[in-house]
Amino acid sequence: MRRIRIGAGATLVAGALAVTGLAFAPAALAVTPDTATITADCGAFGGGEATLTATQDGTAATLTLKSSAITAPIALGADSISSTLTLVKASGGTTSFTGTENPAMAAGDPVQVGPLSGTVASGDSLEAFGGSLQMTVFGITITCTAAGPQSPGPFVFD
Repeated sequence: MRRIRIGAGATLVAGALAVTGLAFAPAALAVTPDTATITADCGAFGGGEATLTATQDGTAATLTLKSSAITAPIALGADSISSTLTLVKASGGTTSFTGTENPAMAAGDPVQVGPLSGTVASGDSLEAFGGSLQMTVFGITITCTAAGPQSPGPFVFD
């Protein structure tokens, strides 16, 4: 009988510790907003509305850019575009997101690059306006800039 009480007591203590651990576990980090739109100007390669999608996992963050207004000039294989997206920090300086991720695109398809990887700090507020997206395709660099601030506002990272 005594052994059963000790076992039951130990089980209750372990359960209480598990619940306490869950109560004090850190909340998942999130970026807000998780999507924003910009009007991009890519010079001779076109321009128009583009959507930026952001994710965050601790200090690691990714950004993906999609635009039906900016199209692939030629057929492109998957992961064939080397991209650097530079965003402006509200506190000064810039943060860059880089990668070679992109789906295969036929000539005339909407452009999509990412997810591009970067590092953020808690409280970083990042804006596309004043930054740039550089895409290198077959040795040709295409630079796009935002014509104005992103909507609904800058990305703020937890």
